[in-house]
Amino acid sequence: MAGLAAAFGSGAMTNSVPEIEDADCILITGSNTTASHPLVASRIMKAREKGAKVIVIDPRKTHIAHLADLYVKQNLGTDVAWINGLMHIILKEGWHNQAFIDERTEGFEEMKKVVEGYPPEKVEEITGIPKETLRKIAELYAKSEKSSIIYCMGITQHTTGTDNVKSLANLAMLTGQVGRPSTGVNPLRGQNNVQGSTDMAAIPNKYPGYQDVTNSEIREKFEKAWGVSLSPNVGLTVVEMINAVEEGKLKGLYILGENPMLSDPDSNHVEKALDDLEFLVVQDIFLTETARKANVVLPGTSFAEKDGTYTGTDRRVQRIRKAIEPLGEAREDWKILCQVAQALGGKGFEYPSPKEVFDEIAELTPIYHGIDYDRIEKEVIHWPCRSKDDPGSPYLHKDGFARGKGLFTPIEYKPPAELPDEEYPLQLTTGRLAFHFHTGTMTRVSPSLVHEINEAYIELHPKDARSLGILQGEKVKVSSRRGSVEIKVLVTPDIKEGVAFIPFHFAEAAANRLTNAALDPIAKIPEYKVCAIKIEKIDRRKA
Repeated sequence: MAGLAAAFGSGAMTNSVPEIEDADCILITGSNTTASHPLVASRIMKAREKGAKVIVIDPRKTHIAHLADLYVKQNLGTDVAWINGLMHIILKEGWHNQAFIDERTEGFEEMKKVVEGYPPEKVEEITGIPKETLRKIAELYAKSEKSSIIYCMGITQHTTGTDNVKSLANLAMLTGQVGRPSTGVNPLRGQNNVQGSTDMAAIPNKYPGYQDVTNSEIREKFEKAWGVSLSPNVGLTVVEMINAVEEGKLKGLYILGENPMLSDPDSNHVEKALDDLEFLVVQDIFLTETARKANVVLPGTSFAEKDGTYTGTDRRVQRIRKAIEPLGEAREDWKILCQVAQALGGKGFEYPSPKEVFDEIAELTPIYHGIDYDRIEKEVIHWPCRSKDDPGSPYLHKDGFARGKGLFTPIEYKPPAELPDEEYPLQLTTGRLAFHFHTGTMTRVSPSLVHEINEAYIELHPKDARSLGILQGEKVKVSSRRGSVEIKVLVTPDIKEGVAFIPFHFAEAAANRLTNAALDPIAKIPEYKVCAIKIEKIDRRKA
């Protein structure tokens, strides 16, 4: 999610995880925090014990929502509208921080003009959030001394994901709730080293440290260091790669630690693309659904078999240490990559250990310049850390934003790419469970986790179940314009009426056979969180 919010640069948490404990108000949206990020959730609970008010805005009443002081269900894909609605109320009541706006930001008047068009009555009509509740949220967030926004992929996995994140940035700047401890806009990354991966340029438009591939001076720096000629063109995102295969523009793929057969939207389309490839390499620790389609499988290593660093969701760089030697024919991932690079004619891929790899990272990446193995053995360091005497940055934007002044962005609400109709009258959203991780590659081979839950289900509101004549535990056929699955029903009032939820961990009833691959035009993230579906009873007598 690097670069989603212009004011915040990398898309990383503006503040560190421990600071959450000292917030006075915590606004959580698009995050099932207790299930997906339990250690962060423990900090939220400690803050609540100290008196913080916890607000959750989510179409499902998740576990964290049950623990909240204020919870509200919004209509799917309406986040820009309710954020604009909060800002409308804050401005009308004079709860904004004019001094911060004047000194630290630009573009305020243009944003204000748009927000004026979102009075509480209009926002209630779009979002389903009662205007009285909207006012309570606005007052709690704006008037608390230290308010923190926490979000996850429920905000970003939309065709308007960039707009959603920029809107949250607008809200934080409007109230001056950024650039101080226990405030800020804090995305929780999806896996343990997603932040480190994006820091190291696992995105198509950046070199390590979010340095633009289109900048000739930066490109020349990396060409000199690596002894190669580098393309000035921005690359493709995951969904764009799959589309490029279908268009005949991409013939081979190298997939490392990813299982797109389950994790990518419109899985039927993904499967066809992988089958059409001339050459597929998969590097992983298990023979995943994707690896089974590969021409070559390279056995990588688990966390316990490797040395190096992870960079956590709050930008903290941490050492990991090898507990055991790689098993069987497995090799550390960095060694495999170096050997492949050498086989392709690459020079300089002869590092003695991960330490020398990290030294090169620090040399070429300004936000890592001051970090080395010796320091992180003894200190907690969050990037940016630009010199050896720099203590690092537990929170960002203390004295200014990365771009100078924070930029307000005027944003109008846009509906999701696919809305319900007569044929597909319900909306589907997807997410995670506490007992399984991503596509289940690791967790579904764990006997204790499988014992907790090992079967997919679809959550339905009682009113929707009654109208469809569906009973608890009944198996149904769920279809979208892209595919269908058969799955058991869980009837619960915790889901919003008109909305269904499926966890995406289970290959036997893969939620992503249904989801929409429509992309955010800027971040290129697919709209996993909203698509139109229909649910049909299965008549086994005809089977």
